[in-house]
Amino acid sequence: MAEQTTEITATAPGGTQETQPAPAAQQPKPKQPRQLVRFTFYKLDQKWQLLPEDVRAEGKRQLKRIFDEYSERALIRSYSLYGVRSDCDFMLWTATYDIEDLRWLSSQIRRSLMGPYLSEAQAFLAMTKRSVYVGKNARGAHDPRLVISPEDSKYLFVYPFVKTRPWYKLSLEERKRMMNEHIRIGLKYPQIKLNTTYSFGIDDQEFVVAFESDSIPDFLDLVQELRETEASQYTLRDTPMFLCVLESLDEILDAIGA
Repeated sequence: MAEQTTEITATAPGGTQETQPAPAAQQPKPKQPRQLVRFTFYKLDQKWQLLPEDVRAEGKRQLKRIFDEYSERALIRSYSLYGVRSDCDFMLWTATYDIEDLRWLSSQIRRSLMGPYLSEAQAFLAMTKRSVYVGKNARGAHDPRLVISPEDSKYLFVYPFVKTRPWYKLSLEERKRMMNEHIRIGLKYPQIKLNTTYSFGIDDQEFVVAFESDSIPDFLDLVQELRETEASQYTLRDTPMFLCVLESLDEILDAIGA
């Protein structure tokens, strides 16, 4: 469609009139879309191992096919938790611009052969969003915080996060001052990447944080330092915490006896 302009009439020197196009209205810059992010933790019922081998083999093929099909439309990563936690065996980290992708994945898994034996032990829904504590000039036109781009480090540390209500009564300047201390500590650990997502109004927590790292000791030291900051006194809840190990879905299913 051609751009529409409005003509204005002006009186030129000598009394003649000439028509000039009015400048086109300045259009607002389109906002960069945000992603929906879900961390889904699964527990496999041990009764699955009592089924005939051919049934289990087909169930694994179905689940892998669902995983691969989802990966063609949106981001998905698989992580193991067996041997680390007793309440879940693996986690799927997904990110998409369309909530129907998340619904499709859940529906397909439920309707698969393994579906009746897989329970969602925990699930956290969040969304990417610009941080109010980092200046826009530092990010440029494209904000990487709005796009989940995993570095595929060996470990992913995930937990939901809730601030106290008094935190939100503080001025933005006061909160920035305290968060600057957090940022300074984080910069001491450049090998750890933080993915912060927001859950206000769409899930029970306020944030979900996911740290990528190849070192468990480094992450432990980082969190211990963060506990000593002034802002930490405004933490209401930051559990449960999950240490997830990056593995292919095939490796995970083989390891848990699927």
